Amino acid sequence: ANTPIFIRGIGAKTKGSAVGFYVDGVPHFESSAFNIDLSDIAAVDVFRGPQGTLYGRNTIAGVINVYTHNPLDYQKTRIKVGYGRYNDVVAQASNYSKLTDKLGLSSAISYHHNDGMFTNQFLNVKADKVNEVEGRLGLYWRPTMNWLIHLNSTLTHSKQNGYPYAPYDLTKDALSPISYNRNSTYKRLISTTGLNARYENSRISFNSQTSYQFIKSHQGIDQDFTPKDLFYADNSYHQNMLSQELTLKSNDKGRYQWIIGIFGMLLHSNPFIETSYYTKDFSTPTSYKNPTAGYAIYHQSSYNIWRGLSATVGLRFDYEHAKIDYNQDKVTLTTGANAHVKDFISIANFRQFTPKFTLQYLTNRDNLYYASVTRGYKPGGFNTIFKTDAERAYDPEYSWNYEVGARLKFLNGRLTAEADLFYIDWRHMQTTYTVPAVGNLIANAGHTDSKGFELSFAYHPIKSLQFSMNYGYTHARYLEYKKSAAEDFSGNRLPMVPNHTLSIDGTYTVLQAGWFDKIVVNAGLTGLGRIYWADDNVVRQNFYATLNAKLSLTKGIFTWDLWGKNLTGTDYIAYSFKMS
Repeated sequence: ANTPIFIRGIGAKTKGSAVGFYVDGVPHFESSAFNIDLSDIAAVDVFRGPQGTLYGRNTIAGVINVYTHNPLDYQKTRIKVGYGRYNDVVAQASNYSKLTDKLGLSSAISYHHNDGMFTNQFLNVKADKVNEVEGRLGLYWRPTMNWLIHLNSTLTHSKQNGYPYAPYDLTKDALSPISYNRNSTYKRLISTTGLNARYENSRISFNSQTSYQFIKSHQGIDQDFTPKDLFYADNSYHQNMLSQELTLKSNDKGRYQWIIGIFGMLLHSNPFIETSYYTKDFSTPTSYKNPTAGYAIYHQSSYNIWRGLSATVGLRFDYEHAKIDYNQDKVTLTTGANAHVKDFISIANFRQFTPKFTLQYLTNRDNLYYASVTRGYKPGGFNTIFKTDAERAYDPEYSWNYEVGARLKFLNGRLTAEADLFYIDWRHMQTTYTVPAVGNLIANAGHTDSKGFELSFAYHPIKSLQFSMNYGYTHARYLEYKKSAAEDFSGNRLPMVPNHTLSIDGTYTVLQAGWFDKIVVNAGLTGLGRIYWADDNVVRQNFYATLNAKLSLTKGIFTWDLWGKNLTGTDYIAYSFKMS
């Protein structure tokens, strides 16, 4: 139901990602839509730090862009089947065809099944069984050399059991068995369509992106996670999102470059939440209507001052109008008697300017040095669940991001290195905490910061061998956060943010190796930690690392892959939250 992504300590545990996620230009504003099949795509770009000047909404931490293949430039048919432990089955097929010189068609379908790794001992069923299928179609048309029009549509359906949560004993530092009495499930249907029209000549480039996304999901969850029949929650979510963006930018090689754009969005969501309290013999069916409309206008200018020294200045204005129509009843479970509890309508308007300043120097050897100051912004909103009226809504959050860095090449390009230092001053952070039998609520912390550095190396000593290493250090903390008179988290580390992230990867390729045309050996080590799970910093996951490897054998049109994940058998806590 959620895919929280954090970059440099900035993220959102629930409701509205802090990282922009785009697939072929289509924005995915709801984080439950982030889990897509990434097995057969052309490229992924990750931009770290606030990107609000050009991307706007929900990009206070960064942006991830995913691109699929263009069949006018890429023609291939690919079929893949796979099997792994826990009865993990993967089946995928894709085709990219050039029908004429001006018309191309792409299609892809994928299926994934996993029996689950963890058993709910009370019900004797797997707590994390997964079935999901995804289909994708794309039509590409180039009526002239200057125009490219493409229509992409994706349909995804996921059904799974939930959830492998178990009580954790703080004094014994031990997990109890997974054991709760009511089966939990999650179902999700997502339909996404994007129409893109692009025009380019030697002077200008014009881009139009029309996007639509429909989401329908239902979650049933035994929220006490015990064999006792205490309470159970049913959560449904429907969303319709329509957006339009128009961009015009310079395309010549002069000293001055510019880009201007406008963006508009209509987003309508209908959440429904019903918590059943079996020991108290009542439930609280609650429905909402949450329409949101927004628009933005933005501009960015870049000027080459002198011999590779350039400056960039950008500014964006965002306006958003949000409304919530709330209705809650109370139903007696044994008799079905219904009583109205409360209803209200709330309206909020958000306005914000997000500037950007960058100074960079590009040498004649393609070494880059830069410094930037960027404003980050994420609009406020409404909590769809709350205990008091003061918790109905939360305010926008703001940040200033300061960064210096360099991207360098050595040994005739065989060794590349990147390094950066960053500091993020974060105000009114939207922080999430869990209320038992209610759910996740968002509140604003007073003052937060995040600082650290990142290092990346890529080395190709010979053509067939390559190494890469990435390391990041992040120190993110609450400078001021008094949640209540009894709870002061000022000085504590932010939850969900690892202090260290590490990846080391090596790939060796052998061509014409005996009977095989190609053999590829890959091994990678991924590590992260320490991670605190709650604002009080009582429970944490220390640094851990997992080893992954893959052997690929190719003969003609066939490739065999043998892979292993977490070959060291490392035990770690993937996620944790605090309850009563």
